[in-house]
Amino acid sequence: MSETMSTSAISQDPEATAALVDWVHEAMHSGATAFDAARTVARRLGAHRLGEVCEVVFWAPELQERRVYDDDIFIEVLEIEGEAALSRSRQKLTFRRTRVPVARTEAWCVAVITGMTAGTRDQVGSFYSLVWRDAENRWNRILDPLSASVPFGPFAPAEYYDVEAMQAARADRDYYAALPEGEIHKFGPPSNILQIHVPTATASMSLAGLTRQFEMLAERVAQGGPLEPADRIFLGYDAVQLLPVEPTTVYEAGPDFWTEIGDTGDRLVVDIRRPDTTNWGYDVVITGMAAVNPSLLETDRPDELVDLAAVLHNFPGGPKKLILDVVFGHSDNQGLRGLSHHYFAGPNMYGLNMNYRHPVVRAILLEMQRRKVNFGADGVRVDGAQDFKWWDSDAQMLRHDDEYLQEMADIVQEVAGRQYRPWFVFEDGRPWPDEDWELSSDYRAVIEAQRDDDVFQWGPLTFAHNTPFLYTFWLSKFWRIQEIVRHGANWISGCANHDTLRRGTQINPKLNINTRLGDTKMEILDKAYDHPSAQMLTYVAFPGVPMDFLNAMARASWGFIRNQDDQYGVKIVAEEAISLNWQVDDYTYSEPGNFTRLKALGFADRTALDRFMMTLPALVEATEYDLDVMAKLLNAVDPPLDGPTPYDAAALKRMARAWMDDMHDFSNVAKYLDRLGDAHTDYMLKLREFRATRPWLRDNYGPDDVLDYHTPTRGTLAFRALRHGPDGEQVFMIAHLEGKPLEDIDPVTLPVPGLEGGGWHVALRTPSIGSDYLGGPITLHDSMAVLYTRRRSV
Repeated sequence: MSETMSTSAISQDPEATAALVDWVHEAMHSGATAFDAARTVARRLGAHRLGEVCEVVFWAPELQERRVYDDDIFIEVLEIEGEAALSRSRQKLTFRRTRVPVARTEAWCVAVITGMTAGTRDQVGSFYSLVWRDAENRWNRILDPLSASVPFGPFAPAEYYDVEAMQAARADRDYYAALPEGEIHKFGPPSNILQIHVPTATASMSLAGLTRQFEMLAERVAQGGPLEPADRIFLGYDAVQLLPVEPTTVYEAGPDFWTEIGDTGDRLVVDIRRPDTTNWGYDVVITGMAAVNPSLLETDRPDELVDLAAVLHNFPGGPKKLILDVVFGHSDNQGLRGLSHHYFAGPNMYGLNMNYRHPVVRAILLEMQRRKVNFGADGVRVDGAQDFKWWDSDAQMLRHDDEYLQEMADIVQEVAGRQYRPWFVFEDGRPWPDEDWELSSDYRAVIEAQRDDDVFQWGPLTFAHNTPFLYTFWLSKFWRIQEIVRHGANWISGCANHDTLRRGTQINPKLNINTRLGDTKMEILDKAYDHPSAQMLTYVAFPGVPMDFLNAMARASWGFIRNQDDQYGVKIVAEEAISLNWQVDDYTYSEPGNFTRLKALGFADRTALDRFMMTLPALVEATEYDLDVMAKLLNAVDPPLDGPTPYDAAALKRMARAWMDDMHDFSNVAKYLDRLGDAHTDYMLKLREFRATRPWLRDNYGPDDVLDYHTPTRGTLAFRALRHGPDGEQVFMIAHLEGKPLEDIDPVTLPVPGLEGGGWHVALRTPSIGSDYLGGPITLHDSMAVLYTRRRSV
């Protein structure tokens, strides 16, 4: 990759700068509301290439508060001298520094700069930030929250990037050209969704690696080649939803990715570490949300996200939609490292509330979203929509900011010359986190508040805390299932996602476990979230849009993955300790490539680790999380514990970091592909294809549709569903979810209203039934299901 040294001097263009500051002033004093004016200016915030110049605009109210004078405020431009190898794990870089004066109107600082280098796929750009000098002649830095590229992480100067060039080079322009010209297209819902955590989806742990995976699949599909189990778990979906790809927290106790080690005035020497954090994606810091998390990039070029969108949009047999999962409902406390206090409105259970009522902050957050979705997303999933709240001082109460949620859904994107509005799905379980939320949430608050009729929410079997491996789970949820069939057309359905699978691993294994699912806890957990009968129920009986989680479909491990914590890392491991019972047995722990860091710390086998993990949660509670006291008690255990002994606070933190890193590696789907069953993955793919060819299955039940369960139960739970299509096709399924065998029944002769009359044909059966079953009497065991179809004249 080429270096960033510019051939021309970097300087301010005085005339253009004066014109820009006048424009900002006029926009803010146009008579529009403060919010509307801020939205106008927000479109030009950050660094933008305009021909041969770079236009830079910052909002910096903290400079007004500190009474910083104009002559002490500059745009600092940094250009790498020598080779720029962004993919190197650690390097010392020297930057040539130029400080460019700004023009200011109130809290807005602007400059139009000549001589800066715009970054591209093949070239590293100039780096920039707003800097100011205090009375002690110390320099302070303000980062760009709307930067397009942050190769050194969210708390370092941003890279000036040529976004227009990136968009012009995208390989899916024909996909957008097919959209209506001259109008704003509205994307609707997909037929189903594959949810993917990028770092655990492929062996490369990157967006580029995921793109290569879909390119390989596209070639195989286009050539009509045979499919392997490892292929099938990615296919049969017409949408891919990525867990958040925004920058997340950095290492709490260091090392930082950007450490300044030398300063000669016109040169800055920096110790650069390549961002390498592991995170499930939801620990965001808000700043840099318009960019891509550099830990997910092989090349440190944001083009990798555009490339993924393109390969999905160009997929043979029909485009696949890209859905981005965005987190604007909260920030980790580290957000204060990159943003001023104006962005935040006090603490919450995740860190910090966002200050949605501030008109400029509100406009900036929406602009972050607009820029991110412009990478090429067709849909947006909004995390924790119930957390978007504001304090009503008149009523003295917190209110949900449904207006903001509507503003999110109203944003118009523009990609490849076409305008569109994405499909939206909101995770909103209000009144969560109230104690009675599981009983009182109707999962319809956003659907009913929004103007569009195709807005979705996560449904009641999707919103966390679902444990389908406990006996009576499905029967206990029947009241929710009845709600699903009545008004679930705008719900996301399915039990396996990043939240539910994680919660499943935290269940006490001494509870009433459905042991018919498997011989070991690992088998039980895997089958519960990749359950052939539950999938039949989801894809045939339920309205809405089914969603599957890749790790569950691959029967891979999963957990709360976050290796940045220093203060609470040990506490998090204590909360995750029980997952060892569900996801790791003696053999898997002993495999040479697994848990290498924990083994290096002295946990030679699973038994040694289990002894430690069984002790840790009790000590966290008993000592009120005092690491020093915990260490003393651990050292007093008899017989002595293994691990990094003698324990102290530092050793406990090392152990916590090793657990997080090892579990991240252990959760990689690539480790599990050779264990997938051919018949099972073939069945699952055919089930998804059945749904895709019958879009009417997304609709709520009509007056002739039926969903019930076989009675008397007598220790068996078998759901039955009869549905009627608009073209005269009828679909009937029976799915054994748990309990004793349902012996010697002919499903199509059961007393289900509308089932009588004959003419039924077996369309699909779970693999354990066998392909020779073509109808008639059958004994259904746990996890068996049969799907029938027939056609009647309309």
